[in-house]
Amino acid sequence: MGCGIAMVAIWTKHREKVVKIQVDATAEHTAEKAAQYASHVKELEERVQVLERIVTDRGYDIATQIEALRDTKKVEDQGSGVPLGLSRENA
Repeated sequence: MGCGIAMVAIWTKHREKVVKIQVDATAEHTAEKAAQYASHVKELEERVQVLERIVTDRGYDIATQIEALRDTKKVEDQGSGVPLGLSRENA
């Protein structure tokens, strides 16, 4: 009977250590995820602040800016004017 009690005590002690290790690992993982979420939230808040400045700035002409971006995109897309698959020598 004494041997059985000793084995249960050893097993219980071992189980406590395993549970503590699992709790510590979970806490570390949770803290890491919280830090990642905090970083992501900070980035989103910064983007929202920029958008708020754009929308509330009275001198900002959104339509003109959009058209300017479209024009810039068209110029960039045209690039060298060489079709894909052809080199400059073949064009």
